[in-house]
Amino acid sequence: MGETSPEPDAEPDAWTVRGTTAAEYPEVARVVGEALLIPAEALVGHERCDPLVEHERTLVALDGDRVVGAAASYAFSLSVPGGPRPVAGVSGVGVWPTHRRRGVLTALMRRQLADIRARGENLAVLWASEGGIYGRHGYGPASREARITVPRAHAALRPDAPRDPSLTVDLLTPEQARPALAEVHRRTLGERNGGFARADKWWPHLLRDDAHARGGAGHLLAAVASGPDGPRGYALYRVRNAWEQNMPRGQVLVTEVASTSPAARVALYEHLFSRDLTVEAVFHDMPLDDPLPDLLADREQAAVTPFDALWARLVDLPGALSERSYAAPVDAVLAVTDRAAPWNAGTWRLEAGAAGARCSPAAGPADLSLDVSHLGAAYFGRRSLSGLAAAGLLTEHTPGAARSLDTALYEPLEPYCGVDF
Repeated sequence: MGETSPEPDAEPDAWTVRGTTAAEYPEVARVVGEALLIPAEALVGHERCDPLVEHERTLVALDGDRVVGAAASYAFSLSVPGGPRPVAGVSGVGVWPTHRRRGVLTALMRRQLADIRARGENLAVLWASEGGIYGRHGYGPASREARITVPRAHAALRPDAPRDPSLTVDLLTPEQARPALAEVHRRTLGERNGGFARADKWWPHLLRDDAHARGGAGHLLAAVASGPDGPRGYALYRVRNAWEQNMPRGQVLVTEVASTSPAARVALYEHLFSRDLTVEAVFHDMPLDDPLPDLLADREQAAVTPFDALWARLVDLPGALSERSYAAPVDAVLAVTDRAAPWNAGTWRLEAGAAGARCSPAAGPADLSLDVSHLGAAYFGRRSLSGLAAAGLLTEHTPGAARSLDTALYEPLEPYCGVDF
């Protein structure tokens, strides 16, 4: 989540930024809630939020002794190219409405980046409430997800879709299914970049089932696909009951699908499409390249609506580029600007190959001149630096340098987080 604020009108040094404690959390929640139009009572002491807050990673900005801004982060083990890495998941960012455009957010972001770097986390990620905010703080839109809507009348899967007669699908409450959910998620986590290991405290947040979470739909349900060796997949969903002119118009609202095999995923899709009294299934927050459209007998019947998901920020540029894996050798000199983290600004040489990668200070002419936000956007290997060069947003001094770096950064699957933290 993020604060809605354009460029500041005051210097960030005008504000005191410090850490906070659990005792101060109600005031932090009041500020963040007002900034994000969320009632503070929905945050303070709420089972969804309170256990998740890492107070030692929360910062506040002060006007005298009054809290006027806040920024927090979670300690994640995030899947990135090359394997899981410690990453900061930035959240809970907000500025009191009367203190916007006065440099509060900039002061918080600069202090937060310095703290994240001091913890040894080379990368930060977040979900942006508005896309125009975080680019100026060095974040780039690094992943896209999709909402997929399929009319039930056209939900038949291909005859050659993989099916396994040994699989069964059971419909359970989330609490009944929780051990299976955790096992499947752990086994599938590394298949895509962008997901984080779910500690026990995250499951109550993900399985939240109060009236606000239902949004007028029914209770949360868990469909679990199992084989002789145990759980192989699950789908979390709700059903919305609706009627129009005495005809059923219900919806299946899917929040997450995970599977350890294609056949388990097919079994789950066919269960979701089989619910009576419904006319469509809506899959929220799915990978942009989810296999569902390809499995339909008529893929054109799937309405796919993409949206930006995780934004990524190189907190320690040489560290982040050195710990990443690469799909092809690359040797490039990068001239990087970074207004919020001056330790990243300068000229760097990236050398990567089968034996690993090294990013070190360099002298001499650069192959590419770009902002740190562009490297954040490209970090998961699915955003094109060549496209940014064509738009005139970065400068290519050596012909083909952007394409060469794109080839080295490339990852075959779209990144996927699926959890708005």
